[in-house]
Amino acid sequence: MEVKIKPTMGLTVILIFMACNTDSGKIIAKSDHFKLKVDSLLNIMTLEEKIGQMNQYNGFWDVTGPVPNEGDAEKKYEHLKNGLVGSMLSVRGANAVRAVQKIVVEESRLGIPLIIGFDVIHGYKTLSPIPLAESCSWDLEAIRKSAQVAATEASAAGINWTFAPMVDISRDPRWGRVMEGAGEDPFLGSKIAAARVHGFQGDDLSAINTIAACAKHFAGYGFSESGKEYNPVDIGASTLHNIVLPPFKAAVDAHVKTFMNAFNELDGIPATGNAYLLRDILKNKWDFKGFVVSDWASIKELVMWGYAKDNKAAAKIAAIAGSDMDMESHIYVSELAQLVKEGVVHEDIINDAVRRILTVKFELGLFDDPYKYCDEEREKEVIYSPKHMDAVLDMAKKSIVLLKNDNQLLPLKKEGQNIVLIGALANEKNSPLGSWRIASKDNTAISVLEGMTEYKGNNLVYKKGADVTIGNTQFVNELKINTTDRSEFKEAIDAAKGADVVVMVLGEHGFQSGEARSRTEIDLPGVQQELLEEVYKVNKNIVLVLKNGRPLTINWADKHIPAIVETWQLGTQTGHAVAQVLYGDYNPSGKLTMTFPRNIGQIPIYYNHKNTGRPVADANNPNLVFWSHYSDVENTPLYPFGYGLSYTTFKYEGLKVSKQKFSCAEDITISVKLTNSGKYEGKEVVQLYIRDLVAKVTRPIKELKGFELVNLKPGESKIINFTLNKHNLGYYDNNGDYAVESGDFEVFVGGNSQSTLKTSIELKQVLY
Repeated sequence: MEVKIKPTMGLTVILIFMACNTDSGKIIAKSDHFKLKVDSLLNIMTLEEKIGQMNQYNGFWDVTGPVPNEGDAEKKYEHLKNGLVGSMLSVRGANAVRAVQKIVVEESRLGIPLIIGFDVIHGYKTLSPIPLAESCSWDLEAIRKSAQVAATEASAAGINWTFAPMVDISRDPRWGRVMEGAGEDPFLGSKIAAARVHGFQGDDLSAINTIAACAKHFAGYGFSESGKEYNPVDIGASTLHNIVLPPFKAAVDAHVKTFMNAFNELDGIPATGNAYLLRDILKNKWDFKGFVVSDWASIKELVMWGYAKDNKAAAKIAAIAGSDMDMESHIYVSELAQLVKEGVVHEDIINDAVRRILTVKFELGLFDDPYKYCDEEREKEVIYSPKHMDAVLDMAKKSIVLLKNDNQLLPLKKEGQNIVLIGALANEKNSPLGSWRIASKDNTAISVLEGMTEYKGNNLVYKKGADVTIGNTQFVNELKINTTDRSEFKEAIDAAKGADVVVMVLGEHGFQSGEARSRTEIDLPGVQQELLEEVYKVNKNIVLVLKNGRPLTINWADKHIPAIVETWQLGTQTGHAVAQVLYGDYNPSGKLTMTFPRNIGQIPIYYNHKNTGRPVADANNPNLVFWSHYSDVENTPLYPFGYGLSYTTFKYEGLKVSKQKFSCAEDITISVKLTNSGKYEGKEVVQLYIRDLVAKVTRPIKELKGFELVNLKPGESKIINFTLNKHNLGYYDNNGDYAVESGDFEVFVGGNSQSTLKTSIELKQVLY
């Protein structure tokens, strides 16, 4: 093993590492092997060097250019040379990463390599759909492959750590970051969390095409008050343990290497300084072995929350609570050493944090070769490779959800039709890339217009109709939405008059969702709703193609437009995916993972809600008001969780259970017959839900407990089997302990969360 260090320390460190490799000929387990190396390195590190490993800086200058000589950049550069930086973020590209790595490896005293972090959220250069869209595929293998593509490209560009997956469960589409997660359900969210971790990290973290994953944001961020970014979170213990935490626990079980703190507070304690979350649950109860990084400057923000008096107090609180690495607060590196010397923070806390960080670096193979991720030839080879393009196209098609298709307007005929395509988003090559795609090149998406143009049999005419945004669109700046310019309405309306079919591509710009992109109105932005209604007046054969990063309120469209397709923001291959679905070369199979409300007054609205004491109207006197409802809209959503149509139809029948009564030591099998009763080959997501009728802590009216993606040819049938047992019939009590109680359960199977095919089972005996 080769470790490049300064000559004055080189022999000492190499001898220590050699001793760790021998151990009298005994075979040492890999984890113990790393432990010996980490402990040996810790023994020769100064306190300041240890704290340096807990310090992460953002990229601050062109690392292949002149050395900075003033201000904050100069300070960061000196810290790199002096071994006071453990990680960098937002440095990318093999050349740039090699340059910054070279500083610490060849100029600092111990030459401990950096771990390089980056927001690789739904791709590096070649972009998959936004994560919310991917979740609608319910295809865990495709989601794993999507993360694998991202890891392959990022690792070739010098990156070895991603701040993904975001596993926050959220019930509020006003919150812009729903685009980054897997929706509202903890069962599905847990499966997707594990799939993404496996995709990023692979089977061997030291391989050159894998990167360390990061489960975020711990915890509760998806429940930000009012759906507003960075807000407090106020939830009960039952919601915390049963809804928020399960996907994080799934990530731990999948051996995720890092966690990131949430920006919010929980029970009055900011997550970055919350020892209950970080120490009691994550590191002790769950035995998480990796390290925790703060979100951007969230340690410093303990002062703004009013939880810490000053930066010194913030450093103390965060370190003791269990935040191992400080992202861009500069607080650990400036305050922790003095706190240790004063006896306020015990050095054991520092050692634990550094041990965790160094272990991940060893697991990545950075000590064997600090430059292993800096291969310019591999970077050129894998970025935008045909293999990756095929993978993200496959993912994009699987993410599309057919919401409505009256009179089988879709799929479009491939010849002989006059089709008018309307909407600025139809000719967009930037917006479809979505949010959180920092490394990608602008305007590299295939537009819907480009995708549809490849089908030559019809006469296709494009008219913009109206812009969605005005001026430049950037990730870090507020967008200006077009609310006044209707100057191109007439041209679009006139073109629509004589069309056989009008395809309207409407929705949000890609930068209208993501971090700090909360909205109080989640309808079609700007003048797009007016444009839709005006075109409808002259031609009712409209296919509405939605492009958005969150559920929208589209009540009017649902009532009037015959065909609606939810395509989200699908990434690099957007236009090809949309066109192939519209023309029927791919039969849509996606199912919603977030409920679509009828209006914002229903938010939060989600399928697995509690029953209440007065859930329905009095059957004998329906005019009485004393039940849980709104006076101006029905309780049901516009489109429920799990909903999605196909160009074919599916029939469910013959729901059976292997036994009606069973004990906690037994498994029970639920079976149903699924038949493709339509004319097209297609895929269906068969979903299993349960309801625990009586429990010591009240349970939701339905909980997803299983699903299977099934492909059937026309007329083909298949028996689908699910297994229920103590592992999926229990819940977490308010202390966070798993409980299984005897009693009656209802079981539902169908194509969405409102399925009515139902049977009952009884758990007779609980053995613990």
